[in-house]
Amino acid sequence: MRFFLPLAVVLCAFASAKLIKTKITDEISVSLPPSFIKMSDNDIVVRSTMVRAPLGAYTNLNRDVDFMANISPTQWPDADMEVAAKFFKSNIYNLYDRVDMISSGIQTVNKKKFIFYEFESRVNGNKMKESERMPIYRYSFVQYYVGNDRTLVFTFSCPKDQREDWQATAHAVMKSVRVK
Repeated sequence: MRFFLPLAVVLCAFASAKLIKTKITDEISVSLPPSFIKMSDNDIVVRSTMVRAPLGAYTNLNRDVDFMANISPTQWPDADMEVAAKFFKSNIYNLYDRVDMISSGIQTVNKKKFIFYEFESRVNGNKMKESERMPIYRYSFVQYYVGNDRTLVFTFSCPKDQREDWQATAHAVMKSVRVK
């Protein structure tokens, strides 16, 4: 019996790590958990902070873990990664009431350089509305591809209390992003 319990844990870990390649556009693909589905228009309105509709938006069946791919309205004509990284970091800190940065930097994924930020965030509640008084805590992994003609933003997020369950998946998803 002692042998089967560790084996079951290992098998569950491998089963949850399985990802399925998903085509977002002709030039962008990513591997996502098999339980993820395309977000409805209503889901996108509720979750997206971008002005433009996302290129791709996916969520789990509980609709609390999300992956989105967007084009940023900010372009970097000279693809200056260091300046872009400072700008994106500043933007993250301006979007939330509190940010606890876990890791950040520049990483190579499928022969392309990406700026990334992994963090936990807090958005304070609205004290004027009874139903919105509680703060919202999230874990996020955001990755930017800065090209000469566009900036792509990839975001994986979940409730902060589910970070341990999803952090390895978030890393695997971001390592699977392909941009032509």
